[in-house]
Amino acid sequence: MAPTILVGVDFGLPNFDGELEELGLLAQSAGLNPVARVTCKRKAPDAALFIGSGKADEIKLMATQLGAVEILFDQSLSPAQQRNLERHLELPVNDRTLLILEIFSQRARSHEGKLQVELAKMQYLSTRLVRRWSHLERQSGGIGMRGGPGETQIELDRRMIGENIKKIKERLVKVKRQRQTQRRQRERRDAFNISLVGYTNAGKSTLFNALVKARAYAADQLFATLDTTTRQLYLGEAGRSVSLSDTVGFIRDLPHGLIDAFQATLQEAVDADLLLHVVDAANPNFPEQIAEVQRVLVEIGAGEIPQLLVFNKLDALENDRRPLQLEDTFDLAGVATPRIFLSSKSGEGLQALRQHLARTVTGGASQEVQGEQSPENGEAVP
Repeated sequence: MAPTILVGVDFGLPNFDGELEELGLLAQSAGLNPVARVTCKRKAPDAALFIGSGKADEIKLMATQLGAVEILFDQSLSPAQQRNLERHLELPVNDRTLLILEIFSQRARSHEGKLQVELAKMQYLSTRLVRRWSHLERQSGGIGMRGGPGETQIELDRRMIGENIKKIKERLVKVKRQRQTQRRQRERRDAFNISLVGYTNAGKSTLFNALVKARAYAADQLFATLDTTTRQLYLGEAGRSVSLSDTVGFIRDLPHGLIDAFQATLQEAVDADLLLHVVDAANPNFPEQIAEVQRVLVEIGAGEIPQLLVFNKLDALENDRRPLQLEDTFDLAGVATPRIFLSSKSGEGLQALRQHLARTVTGGASQEVQGEQSPENGEAVP
């Protein structure tokens, strides 16, 4: 595993991760080995180096002492900042966006998933041609020549990437049509569609497996699942089956290119009749994670779909943090939204979830799922 130094800059924003914990988990998921974490405060990014020359010198010395071979930033860098940092530090420098793209590239399994990742990566690298391919900077000119072969090469590379992006988009359109056909078939069968959504590593796939007895890959790591999996879930209390889909997890500062590229996958959430919003109840930052999931849901057009909050990992809560009751409501953007505590791992609370879903499907909990304005009932937290 490549020794890597993690760098984060606090610009006074509320979501700054002072311990760089999430970046460290992302780095480990990508096969990197974080050997040091560096944070600093700034009012605004340095135009040239993002962190300023003094802090850059400090990181360079630390990298030499620790034998680090890569520097990883928690924020997105501009192509110029990335190029300047690499020249200053004399080491490869990458940012959070490329890291997430690399993880997605490693984990994608389906044809659609691979296409979506390839598209997002192409769009990202197209802005960094000069930085990524040093041969493009080598130019030679002479009398009567306006440019050099380097300039011609960069134009060719840009055209090649542009053509690849166009081809991938066309292929994704075909895949999207196939998905729409599958959804229309489900609609003709009068299927009730439920989608699992939530922050990455909240336990969506484990819950999915527990409900439908599937064998979807589940692991205690970020982005264990990328491709949407759909199965039929039989609810005995309702006497019918529903369609249950497990979707890709969300994360803070998810690259916009990925949101666009994964539109076909996330379409399962957009077309759902109910969203099971899975939350890691044992994570102290769960309010921020809920807010980030809500932001992405609004961005993809799923903000108005009824939700049921599933506070997972009940088995990981200390006794003094366990809720007094396993079913209550939670204030979600001013709306009292139904909430269920459970453990996908131990099975505690799963029967209550099934019963709630059965009531929802049969119409008995339609008002309950939509929620009512009742802030005083929604302040309970684990």
